[in-house]
Amino acid sequence: MVTQNLTSVKEFTLLGLSSHRMMQVLLFVVILVIYLFTLVGNGVVIVLVRADSRLHTPMYFFLTHLAAMEMCYVTSTLPQALLNLLSGNRTISFIGCAIQMHLILTLGGTECVLLSAMAYDRYLAICRPLLYAIAMDRWHQLQLASFCWGLGILLATVNVSCTFRHPFCGPSHINHFVCELPAVLKLACAETHITEKVVLGTAALILLGPLAVILTSYGLILFSILKMRTTTRRRKAFSTCASHLIVVTVFYGTVITMYMRPGLGSGSDFDKKIAVFYIVVTPLLNPIIYTLRNKDVHGAVVKVLRRL
Repeated sequence: MVTQNLTSVKEFTLLGLSSHRMMQVLLFVVILVIYLFTLVGNGVVIVLVRADSRLHTPMYFFLTHLAAMEMCYVTSTLPQALLNLLSGNRTISFIGCAIQMHLILTLGGTECVLLSAMAYDRYLAICRPLLYAIAMDRWHQLQLASFCWGLGILLATVNVSCTFRHPFCGPSHINHFVCELPAVLKLACAETHITEKVVLGTAALILLGPLAVILTSYGLILFSILKMRTTTRRRKAFSTCASHLIVVTVFYGTVITMYMRPGLGSGSDFDKKIAVFYIVVTPLLNPIIYTLRNKDVHGAVVKVLRRL
């Protein structure tokens, strides 16, 4: 109640990626094309996995979760950005900003944990093939997926609650194109030192913890691959894991730069450019990277096209 009484800001203004009208029109076209391709690409992955029984494996089970997550992620951010670019009205309500922030943190945090689950799945498949069927049965797949979503929702709720418990009495201009937590927290009219520590702690948990699992899993995978005698098996193992490592590098590199820096970023234009990678680019690249050199997916495409 105290926070509510002290908060005079009823809406925020998103400064966006550019203030020049011609650049805004160009950005609208580019982001709209990326958004549509992201929805189509990730949607195709889900349809292919559902349509081909050969893809009903743990790896593709997690991949469908990742694809669905990316579709929700871009839908929670890009339509608002597109509307702002097209109409010039860059305002977002106080409640709308909080909801968007919660969605961004939930889906982003869930993706962090899901990528580590996918790395663990690859480790079991390559290094422990005899135990793979038992360790990754349907029940364990559902448990892992539920844990990823549950942890993402929990930590997002903690961060959003800590952020919006502060009063916001102006200014109300967010130097971003979405309601990103560091940019919003800069506008709080109270001391945010404790909240920054909470956010940093949860970021370390949701980023560094899964990253440690990923690096450990792929370290063991690399060691196992080097011991393989046949070149064909070695090449197939490298090809399977390379796509996952590319996604991890792009996603974790940009998110850690944003959330693990002192002071949670500077609220500068550099932060917006960093955010473009994990909000706009990465969701588009995921279906391309995972399916471009995947022969199983190619076979599923041919099978679906023959049906049609």
